[in-house]
Amino acid sequence: MHAQLSDRKLVCKEFIEALEQCHAAGWNRFIGACNTQKDELNHCLRSERLVRTAQNREAAKARNAKTEQALQEFRSL
Repeated sequence: MHAQLSDRKLVCKEFIEALEQCHAAGWNRFIGACNTQKDELNHCLRSERLVRTAQNREAAKARNAKTEQALQEFRSL
């Protein structure tokens, strides 16, 4: 099970619920019957992480550009 999963997580919620239902149905989790649900959840979480990473990268570029501009202005004084 993923450590970051909770009921409060809004993204991938349907995949989380499907995996939890599969795990609750007896021995499914032990015999590999939930692997499809787990793979789908992994794919959803990965795509979410990639989007978040891209957004963070763009925000960091903007911050770095602003910092560099401020340093240039400071050095020109």
